[in-house]
Amino acid sequence: MNSMTMELAQAREASAKIWVPILAKYREPLLSRSIFELAVTMGAFLGFWALAWLSLSLSPLLAMAIAILNGVWLVRVFLIQHDCGHQSLFSNRHVNDWVGRISGVLTLTPYDVWRRTHSIHHAHAGNLDRRGIGDVKTLTVEEYQNRSWFGRLVYRMYRHPIVMFGLGPAYIFLVDYRLPLGLMTAGWRYWISSMGTNLMLVALLVGLYLLGGWQVIAFIYLPTVISAATLGVWLFFVQHQFEDTYWDHEPKWQMHDAALLGSSHYKLPQPLRWLTANIGIHHVHHLYSRIPFYRLSEILRDYPALAEAQVLTIRESLKCASLHLWDEKAKRLVTFREAKLATA
Repeated sequence: MNSMTMELAQAREASAKIWVPILAKYREPLLSRSIFELAVTMGAFLGFWALAWLSLSLSPLLAMAIAILNGVWLVRVFLIQHDCGHQSLFSNRHVNDWVGRISGVLTLTPYDVWRRTHSIHHAHAGNLDRRGIGDVKTLTVEEYQNRSWFGRLVYRMYRHPIVMFGLGPAYIFLVDYRLPLGLMTAGWRYWISSMGTNLMLVALLVGLYLLGGWQVIAFIYLPTVISAATLGVWLFFVQHQFEDTYWDHEPKWQMHDAALLGSSHYKLPQPLRWLTANIGIHHVHHLYSRIPFYRLSEILRDYPALAEAQVLTIRESLKCASLHLWDEKAKRLVTFREAKLATA
């Protein structure tokens, strides 16, 4: 057994907490790099917006095609916001928060609400006793079987790819995020975040209508938002919904093990890895969320064991869409058919 294989085996068998002090040295953001990433991302996003707008007079379909492509840049804006939410893009908390709030208007995401629910996701990922906020709803085989036929139907509809990656993303960002769901009674701060974002969105849409008419909203704004939402939901889905992911009940559940074993290394080729701000290196991100996204590749370079852990290729990720239930006995996600055969 070579040293890299031994290191990987140790990472899997011992508590993943051993990585925390190792990764701590990568947490400091580099100001010039953070400014560069922010400028390039916002510049490209606005540039594609302008190109789509100019194309609208030539062909609405051409404008829509450019807008759909611009969804990739809007995902990157969201990932800038994501790092701000983890206080990892800049050293100054206020700078992080205000860059995150401004980005949240573009991504239709109330920053303070999302930051709170996302922190809950990080704190409880893989915990079968703490599901419900900031994650993809996942039932165990036993829970599914104990549901009524109507309850099983509702769950099957929720997990169907047409809903999960078609209707669902648009609903989440256009409708669901308009209220601080999950934090309705958590205090005024989250209501201000939601309502403030909503007011800014209304002002943005009114401005777009006055300047360019309904066509700008129909052929540029909505296609950009919906394509970004779809891609974003897919990325989040495959980061945790893969066959040998990690779920367990308390007290066996362990946060660091869940971070390493329950998050995938979505191995994307360049330039997709750069365009998606290294979010595919999700297992390392969950192990130490304060690391700026542009430093995650340094860790894979310095620690080959982490580069080889939880690898999921694009081809392999397509299978994830058919996995719907957690089999507590087999310790893996299974299809509805596999669950039925196992209990027949």
